[in-house]
Amino acid sequence: MVSVRLGSTEIVVNKNGFGALPIQRVSEESAVEMLRAAYEGGINFFDTARFYTDSEEKLGQAFAGMRDKVYIATKTAAVTPEAFWKDLETSLNNLQTTYIDLYQFHNPSFCPKPGDGTGVYECMLEAKAQGKIRHIGITNHRLEVAKEAIESGLYETLQFPFCYLASDKDIELVQMCKEADMGFIAMKALSGGLITNSRLAYAYLAQYDNVLPIWGVQRMSELQEFLEYVKNPPVMTKDLQAIIDKDRTELAGEFCRGCGYCMPCPVGIEINNCARMSLLIRRSPALLQLTEEVQAKMAKIEDCLNCGKCASKCPYGLDTPTLLRRNLEDYKQVLKDRSIVM
Repeated sequence: MVSVRLGSTEIVVNKNGFGALPIQRVSEESAVEMLRAAYEGGINFFDTARFYTDSEEKLGQAFAGMRDKVYIATKTAAVTPEAFWKDLETSLNNLQTTYIDLYQFHNPSFCPKPGDGTGVYECMLEAKAQGKIRHIGITNHRLEVAKEAIESGLYETLQFPFCYLASDKDIELVQMCKEADMGFIAMKALSGGLITNSRLAYAYLAQYDNVLPIWGVQRMSELQEFLEYVKNPPVMTKDLQAIIDKDRTELAGEFCRGCGYCMPCPVGIEINNCARMSLLIRRSPALLQLTEEVQAKMAKIEDCLNCGKCASKCPYGLDTPTLLRRNLEDYKQVLKDRSIVM
C-alpha cells in the first residue's frame, strides 16, 4: 500500500483519493455502499464540495459513527463572510461532523488573502481557531491563481487538474508545491473521461511522491479498479510510456477538459460535454455518443447566441463557441458516415 503526505498538514493517506462529485448522480443507497467499500478497501481520503448537490449528505450517511477513521475535504465558493459561514455550517450538518479536515476555496477567480476586502480568508482563520476546520486549502483551474496561492504561503494544499496530459507548466506547479511543503491534490486525473486507462493514469501519477490523485467514482466497477491499485500499485513501464506519448500527441493543442465552469449556457447547451465530443466519440465506445439523447444535446449548439459568456468563464482561455461549432460539424460527419440521420 502506497501512502502520500499532504505537505505540512501531516495528513497521510492512501495514494488513491475518492472524488465524490459523481456520487450525486446515484442513489443514496448506492453511494453509501461505494463509500464504505472504498474505506474497507483502504481508501481514507474523500473530497466533496457544497457545490456537489447531495454529495456531502451521502458522505455523512456513510461515515456516521466512524468520523475519526477518514479524512474529509470539502469546499466553499463563498466570496462574502455571510456566505462562508452559511456554507460551513451547512457542510458540517450534511457531513454529520463537528470538524472538516480540509476546507478549500472552490476555484476562486482570485487568490483570497487577508486584507483583500472580501474577508473570506479571515473567516478561514476564525473557523480554524474555532476547531471547525483543521487545514486550509484552495482549488483552481488557473495557473496564475495557483502559483499565487503557492507563493503566498497561506495555503496548506492546492487542488489542481493533473494527469499524464499535463503541460510543463502543470508539472512546475507540482514541483513548487513540493518545495513549499504544500500538499498537491490532483483532480481530473482521468482528464474528465478522455483518459480511459486508469492503470496508466495511476502509474504516471505514482511517479510524483507528493501528489494525491482523487478519482471520480460513480460505479462499483470503477471503484474496484482503484481498490486493486491499493493492493497492487501499477508502476511505469516502457510500454505504458509509449501509450502516454501517443495520447499526448493525439491530444496536443486546445481541447475542452470538461470542468464545467463555463456553465450554465443561456440557451441550455451542455457545453462541458458538447465542446469535446470529437474526442469522446473516438476515445470511448462510439455508440454511447450516438444515441438520440446525445444527438439532441449536440443539436442545441445550433441555438448558440455567440454571447461569449462561456469563453469569458473558461479557465483555459478557449474560444468555446468556435470549439462547439467545430465539434458539431465533426459530429454530423460521423453520423453521416454511419448513415444516421440527426
